Amino acid sequence: MIPEFPDAKVALKGKKGLIVGIANDQSIAWGCAKAFRALGADLAVTYLNERAKKHVEPLAQGLKSPIFMPLDVMVEGQVEQVFERIAKEWGQLDFLLHSIAFSPKEALHGRVVDVGRDGFLKTMDVSCWSFMRMAHLAEPLMKKGGTIFTMTYYGSQMVVENYNVMGVAKAALEAAVRYLAAELGPKGIRVHAISPGPLATRAASGIPDFDELMDKAQSKAPTRSLVSIDDVGNATAFLALDGAKLITGGVLYIDGGYHIID
Repeated sequence: MIPEFPDAKVALKGKKGLIVGIANDQSIAWGCAKAFRALGADLAVTYLNERAKKHVEPLAQGLKSPIFMPLDVMVEGQVEQVFERIAKEWGQLDFLLHSIAFSPKEALHGRVVDVGRDGFLKTMDVSCWSFMRMAHLAEPLMKKGGTIFTMTYYGSQMVVENYNVMGVAKAALEAAVRYLAAELGPKGIRVHAISPGPLATRAASGIPDFDELMDKAQSKAPTRSLVSIDDVGNATAFLALDGAKLITGGVLYIDGGYHIID
């Protein structure tokens, strides 16, 4: 018997997803949101604050997002409000994309050995703990299983010049992915860390000499090319499909193979 294959254009039809981290049309989260939507998913979209809203709202409208809310993980209660609304309006969540990170300038630009306690805690709070908190809130909404994504970077595994304390936070984030995958796996919930190569995003602009990092990645990667937000989005969306139901707990590198080169 010849197997039937689902239409790729509606592979996520009826699925509900939350996208956290769109800042503008250059954001990795935007590339992922477009890919999810192209496969038929309904998306809830958040924006950081009123200043960011004007950049994100037209994008959310383009996605026909029925839920559009502010979400600053450093504001008490905002994370919970987003999940409460999803529970009320949808009653389910099939996938969650966490694509946020932050480190105060004085912490990010200095040596790791010199980082102060407050800077370290803020870096870990936004870049790692917020992911764990969202996974906790997503769990009861993923009644039939689901997929949880977060964004990491090669600097979690190797010392990357100027990445500094963010490398420490991303290492913790990747460890969290492994533990959450083990804990949530019995419920059919997969957990993934996505590790794109260098991308010219707003977040990356805070890293000194980032252009040099991109030039190095392009010249050394086996594919001799830089990754785009659409490349990241398409690969991430694949992991939300039923065909990827037995993939969990790992780091997916989308960097043209740069991570394998010495």
